Amino acid sequence: MCDRDAMTAITVYGAPWCPDCRRAKAFLTTHMVPFDWVDVDQDPAGLATVQEIQHGGRSIPTIVFDDGTVLVEPSDEELASALGLDVAATRSAYDLVVVGGGPAGLAASIYAAREGIGAVVVDSGGLGGNAGVTERIDNYPGFPDGIGGRELMDRFVAQAGRYDVELVAGARVEHVGTDPGGTGNLQVVLASGQELTAHAVLVVTGSTYRRLGIPGEDALIGAGVHYCATCDGPFYKGAEELLVVGGGNSALEEGLFLARFAKRVRVVEVGPELTASALLQDKVRSDPRFSVHTGVRLEELRGDGHVDEVVARDVVSGEELRWQPAGVFVFVGLDPNSSFLADTVARDRWGFVTTDEAYRTSVPGLFAAGDVRAGSTKQLAAAVGEGVAALLSIRMHLQAQRHLATVDVND
Repeated sequence: MCDRDAMTAITVYGAPWCPDCRRAKAFLTTHMVPFDWVDVDQDPAGLATVQEIQHGGRSIPTIVFDDGTVLVEPSDEELASALGLDVAATRSAYDLVVVGGGPAGLAASIYAAREGIGAVVVDSGGLGGNAGVTERIDNYPGFPDGIGGRELMDRFVAQAGRYDVELVAGARVEHVGTDPGGTGNLQVVLASGQELTAHAVLVVTGSTYRRLGIPGEDALIGAGVHYCATCDGPFYKGAEELLVVGGGNSALEEGLFLARFAKRVRVVEVGPELTASALLQDKVRSDPRFSVHTGVRLEELRGDGHVDEVVARDVVSGEELRWQPAGVFVFVGLDPNSSFLADTVARDRWGFVTTDEAYRTSVPGLFAAGDVRAGSTKQLAAAVGEGVAALLSIRMHLQAQRHLATVDVND
């Protein structure tokens, strides 16, 4: 933590629909850093300030310190550095280091604490992962009316706090490997240079939705641009048209889900053909609510606070195409957050960590669960379950290595 009394005053300029704004606010709140919030959608003077700072730009969040420092769309690590936050772990050795503070990591840490396993959770950003920056979650059991992603993750964090779980947010892990000291333990190296040793490590760093990388996309995420139909599709009940980007199984499955809410669904794939299974293609092509465009590349997303227009181009003819969907759902793949593992463990060709049925990786004592794991379902409830199941496997590993007193596995 930092000295709150000596801290520079902070103003965060953003908007409720901006996921990076929610992430920055969650990070500041997690570290008990006071700040003033300015909603640029409701405060013209605030928007004018952002444009003046950026010479006409409108990127948010824009974070201003009273000493003149300005951060535009900072990562949590950059924000921690600017704040001078002490994000070091309190010890150098643990039974378990959990790398990743999303749903899987937090769930695992709660169970670890209940089992008497000395654990620390290390996350490069604010706690909560992708779920924490999701506007609303409607498919998590126990919340029939849905719940805000930040609120749900705050409950996870509060429960971890109840068990005195050590949570280190804003500390990036650069390397995980065997302890060079020959102890048989694992070593976790943080970007700060701090080195942690542990009898076991659980990697639950999740994945990142692959983006299109076109103009307008970043500014409209959460404001008409989405990467999860089950998360955000219900908000478009009665919409005239939704646009799905991608031609694989995930894209068509999500498109069929979106057809429950929208009158029409337009599917756009840059390749010459859809790559989804024949069954899914048949379902989509036989449904009059769908229109399919192959060989079409999206070039720009336009809108001010919400998607107003999609600009695309036929890759063969060069013809420009324009559509006005209520929302754009992008399903062009996921990138696992596993680059820090380098060649430490076996990964599949996409970079997802491969494990056995007990969530063990190719390195003894190193486990993986949740979205970073090959074969995971990429769903919040499943990630929580995998985190708990992996923890139970870790407990057995620690018992086998005589690092933990024997307890009843079925307790």
